[in-house]
Amino acid sequence: MREYELLFIVKTEIPEEGTQEVIDRYSKVLTDHGAEVTAVDKWGKRRLAYVIDKKYTDGVYVLIKFNGDSAAVNEVDRLMKIDERLLRHLVTRVGE
Repeated sequence: MREYELLFIVKTEIPEEGTQEVIDRYSKVLTDHGAEVTAVDKWGKRRLAYVIDKKYTDGVYVLIKFNGDSAAVNEVDRLMKIDERLLRHLVTRVGE
């Protein structure tokens, strides 16, 4: 199993409870596919580097660190691509 970081940006129009629901959902997806979530770090609302979709200038940043394999990464990536609550996401492998 390799170490990964998952960074995603939730739309600011989503309430606080909705943001926590997103975090819980993707943590569960990872654990259901054999990954071990080692840390969840909510960075909070931050200004984006550029405007997204002509209206989003801020977003709620969340970082999840986990140990897993490619099956977990592929599934969470697939689900995040179709989630309307997210602006962007990025999965990176730590080390090497």
